[in-house]
Amino acid sequence: MAPERDSGGDGRGGPLAGVRVVELAGIGPGPFAAMLLGDLGADVVRVDRPEPSPLGIDPAYDVAGRNKRSVVVDLKAPGGPGTVLDLAARADLLIEGYRPGVAERLGVGPEACLARNPALVYGRMTGWGQHGPLAARAGHDIGYTAVSGALGLVAPAAGPAVPAAGPATAAAGPPAIPANLLGDYAGGSLYLVVGLLAALHHARATGAGQVVDAAVVDGAAHLTAVLQGLLAGGSWQERRGVNLLDGGAPFYAVYPAADGGHLAVGALEPQFYAEFARLLELGPDAPGQWESARWPELRARIAARFASRPRAEWEAVFAGSDACVEPVLTMRQAHAHPHLASRSTYVEVDGVTQPAPAPRFSATPGALRRPPARPGADAAEVAADWGVPALDPSAVD
Repeated sequence: MAPERDSGGDGRGGPLAGVRVVELAGIGPGPFAAMLLGDLGADVVRVDRPEPSPLGIDPAYDVAGRNKRSVVVDLKAPGGPGTVLDLAARADLLIEGYRPGVAERLGVGPEACLARNPALVYGRMTGWGQHGPLAARAGHDIGYTAVSGALGLVAPAAGPAVPAAGPATAAAGPPAIPANLLGDYAGGSLYLVVGLLAALHHARATGAGQVVDAAVVDGAAHLTAVLQGLLAGGSWQERRGVNLLDGGAPFYAVYPAADGGHLAVGALEPQFYAEFARLLELGPDAPGQWESARWPELRARIAARFASRPRAEWEAVFAGSDACVEPVLTMRQAHAHPHLASRSTYVEVDGVTQPAPAPRFSATPGALRRPPARPGADAAEVAADWGVPALDPSAVD
């Protein structure tokens, strides 16, 4: 009989308390997905390799390693695959991020794991997916989002608008790169977590597990669903910087202030735009909000007004209003923003400021139960909790 389940050996729960997760260590979206599950109370055991991470990050600062426990298993050693299969036999979810076929060659692929645990949900996190012409190719966020059509939507911040005339592929310079948030984490991690939880619901209802194929390229494409509809209906142009939501509209754009800081303007609705125009003092002779032929003139006037004062002064002008103007903050500046501070959106743990668990639950809140796991540090504890004595380095044959 398997030991009684807890939430990571610390007695504190969350909406996923009692859910056991095996994470085969990797980089990028897989670890972030496992972190999210851990934030929500799951007992996440990360199976690290004997060699150090290729990223070389100090585990103390690897926020994606929080709310997890770590064991080290050499999958190329004779007993390695069997130890992972013992963990899979006791798990609800498993996450791996190898290229297609690698887990199978190591002896821990879906067939082997589901043979040990038919109710297991086996999550596969890749960039290109498990099949297709590019499935075996290396890649990263920037390439997956490029092919999906998502990266091409991102216009440069405060870039010039493109004239209406010209080929459909014209653009206001190269696309901007939103770090690896758009592909790895939005198109990858979040879709993997949705898939895992949906399949877990099915497994608990039927006793049948399954494989979840989460590909960044699929998720990034899925994120464009609404815009694909607008494109089909003729309401979206395939030129960056000319559409309502990509900086093309002067009232939905980013502007520099006199001190080099930036303000983000999102005054879409007429009543919000009216408040924006009043507080910015555009003047009665300014072009109307929807006079698109005069948008270049309106943009120039807005830019000139913002350039006349530093960002802090503009923040004071728009404070408490519905003009939909907010400062563009750096990550460190965001830590101290009054609204985020009041919600404890960022918290400091062991000297590291990081986002608190999200979303929020009224009855079963997530929590930061454990600091980032250090490779192998929890072997004995997991061996006891999960009933896998082979993990305990002190065990005697």
